[in-house]
Amino acid sequence: MTELLAQRASEHGRLAIDTEFVSERRYQAQLCLVQVAVPDAEGPEGVRTDVLDPLDDSVALDPAPLARVLADPAVGVIMHAGRQDVAILRRTWNTDITNVFDTQVAAGFLGFGNQEGYESLVRSALGVALKGGEGFTRWDRRPLTERQISYAGDDARLLLALGAEMERRLAEKGRLEWAREESLLVQASRDERSPERAYERLPKLGRLDGGQRAAAWRLCEWRERLARKADRPPSYIVPDQALVELARRRPGNRAALEAIRGLPQQTLHRRGAELIEQIELSREDQAPPAAPSAPRRDPAEAPLIALAQAVLRHRSMESGVATELIATQSELAALVGAVRRGIDGSAVRALEGWRRELVGDELRELIEGRRAVSVDADGGLRVVPA
Repeated sequence: MTELLAQRASEHGRLAIDTEFVSERRYQAQLCLVQVAVPDAEGPEGVRTDVLDPLDDSVALDPAPLARVLADPAVGVIMHAGRQDVAILRRTWNTDITNVFDTQVAAGFLGFGNQEGYESLVRSALGVALKGGEGFTRWDRRPLTERQISYAGDDARLLLALGAEMERRLAEKGRLEWAREESLLVQASRDERSPERAYERLPKLGRLDGGQRAAAWRLCEWRERLARKADRPPSYIVPDQALVELARRRPGNRAALEAIRGLPQQTLHRRGAELIEQIELSREDQAPPAAPSAPRRDPAEAPLIALAQAVLRHRSMESGVATELIATQSELAALVGAVRRGIDGSAVRALEGWRRELVGDELRELIEGRRAVSVDADGGLRVVPA
């Protein structure tokens, strides 16, 4: 089955793919279904759709043919909100995924909004009403119902047509390459866990001294090992807030350990001695470097940030490109700070690629004083040379 799907995808240069997975109470999400649609003259309405079940022990699923196609830059891979799909397939099928076209990303360039749901987008763009209601069922339980299988298959079947329609509309507006550029972020998605990433994301890490950071680092490593072995989220072992508090106080006995707020009772009872041991061992560890302090924002920049935000919203309304897709307020603040201080702003997202073309260069010139903002007779915003 997968060989035929891969063959059709290669022949026509495109496939649509969707997944169903369960991530609750697991270390990493479990892949439960893969739905694939490819152009096929012999299929209903010219499309072949198959629902592949990696959890069905009665059928040996060989993902290798499809994995090769997903990694082939000559084959377009159509997805909707595909970050998690990409990450799971990359990990479980051990493949790269290239040439992704994400229809949710595309919708953000066509006035639909930045987080348009699949059902509403299909209804708006294709005039088709999907049968919903199965999205949050237990996809890891077998056997699946006919309703679940039908729901999963419909998603992929219509995704081919939705991708084609989104591409057509984008091409009319001259924004197809913008959507392809933004979809690169989707195809780069990964879901690998590591103690390093867990440590970097700890709250209030900057408030810990050297010894406390060493304890936090060791506890992150310990927690990750246990979570992977138990197939549970790391927070099931010790939540982040409790881990930071453990590192801050570094309790040396059971009574002190019991005083830590937010420490799960099962961890306290089953792993209390291990926790104390890990904290004691950390006293001999070299402390990780302190996290760099966030640059302090100059209060004088607040009016400029507000002005830049007004121009951005104006261009968003004018173009139909979602504001959130162009730049966040923190990114505008970074842009203002970089331009005012004469720092290389090439790493600022608003000055890269399609964003630069849409509004980035204009924002730079505005901050540099080479453009001005005025209000026309109709109350609209105008950005003109200063």
